[in-house]
Amino acid sequence: MKTWLFLLFTLVTLVGTAEFKANAQSGNRDENAAETQLKRQALQTAKKATTFLTEKVSTNGGYLWRYSSDLQLKEGEGVVESETVWVQPPGTPAVGLAFVALFHATGDPQFRDAALAASEALRQGQMHSGGWQASIEFDPERRKKWAYRVESPHRKKKDQSSLDDNKTQSALLFLIRLDEALQFKNELVHHTAEYGLRGLLNNGQFKNGGFPQVWMNEKTSDHLADPVKASYPDDWPRVYPGHQQYWLRYTLNDQLASDTMKVLFEAERIYQKPEFREAAIRLADSLLAAQMPEPQPAWAQQYNAEMQPIWARKFEPPAITTSESFGVINTLMDVYLQTGEKRYLASIPRALDYLKTCELPDGRVARFYELKTNRPLYFDLAYQLTYDDSDMPTHYGFQLGSKVDQLRRRYTKVTETASPQGASLLDSRPKASESKVRAIIASQTDQGIWLNQDGMRYHKSKEPAIDMQEVVTNLQTLAAFLR
Repeated sequence: MKTWLFLLFTLVTLVGTAEFKANAQSGNRDENAAETQLKRQALQTAKKATTFLTEKVSTNGGYLWRYSSDLQLKEGEGVVESETVWVQPPGTPAVGLAFVALFHATGDPQFRDAALAASEALRQGQMHSGGWQASIEFDPERRKKWAYRVESPHRKKKDQSSLDDNKTQSALLFLIRLDEALQFKNELVHHTAEYGLRGLLNNGQFKNGGFPQVWMNEKTSDHLADPVKASYPDDWPRVYPGHQQYWLRYTLNDQLASDTMKVLFEAERIYQKPEFREAAIRLADSLLAAQMPEPQPAWAQQYNAEMQPIWARKFEPPAITTSESFGVINTLMDVYLQTGEKRYLASIPRALDYLKTCELPDGRVARFYELKTNRPLYFDLAYQLTYDDSDMPTHYGFQLGSKVDQLRRRYTKVTETASPQGASLLDSRPKASESKVRAIIASQTDQGIWLNQDGMRYHKSKEPAIDMQEVVTNLQTLAAFLR
């Protein structure tokens, strides 16, 4: 009896196990089929968007920031009514990078061709000095103002390459990644990228390793000044003395160092040439030298050749700047992760300790702190320097959220990294969860684009519009999912 019971139990168990395995395999097949179907839909969504962008939205392969849903109204950093495209993100290079990511993920030639069209727009707008301005003009009369490399140079044309607001950096990052995706076989893309990188290093970088906001074909005295450590001026004017061509001086404004550092390390990875890493290390060393001494061991926004803080625009005084300091601290940690050299971390703790003392009662920080006294500095509506924050202009962030605690957490994590060398500075891609991908697919219009409900800033329109930042984010998310 026991034997029969045992045999019966064994038989039931085997049948149950087989049924469980069959159900599991069936479930896996269903899950795989669902994932395959979602990937097919994601690819169709990306291709539909790319068709709309290249056939309906782009101008000579390039892009602006925002468009009305009927494409009649256009804007970059201002209203655009001419044959103009934008370089500054989320303009042409940002869109181009999304196309490159999609091409990497799928190998589909449609994305390659869209990226090539964007690269040609940038080639047409590259300066003789190697970089780019905020925008590129295609109207023949408007082009006469600028010294574009595809045209003959002329002494009356402006030859200005800008690193402000990630202009030249984003263009170079797109071009070198496209060059890599094309296996360096497209001569126009390769030469444009190579020419831009050469201009960045030969004409842009200072002897001390830093960069100005703008460079030209001719070096300035600041380019040739010997490296020195930052110091406080004996005195500085409380009334704006004029611009003094601040854009040709050493600057940390608008995360310039971080954006440039990413390009240099990515160029080293792609082209395997030591000069790009050497340039990145020189830039990193200049950040160490630019840290102010006690009692304010942080960073200024703008420096002269003697590495003393100076005025930039009429609302940017010589001062310690919290936003730029937060950016430099992040960049130094990035450099440590690239190099493994702890000297790039050594000055961070005292900088964070100091910046913690800058926090206002509400937990925020002022953008500017007076040299030596550390009093918060503001401007009134007449742009007079003041200690009073009750009458500030609203176009500029004179107060902002503190990042001290966030940076402390990252510093702790970074110092515990066992083998930091070679960590990418460009791994921060959008997360591509299935729910997010489904939402992107569902929100695409019949035309093949996405509409933002925030409207258009410069046209003062509240109607739904095409915001290229959202478009770029969606395409990058689709690329990450497809990859």
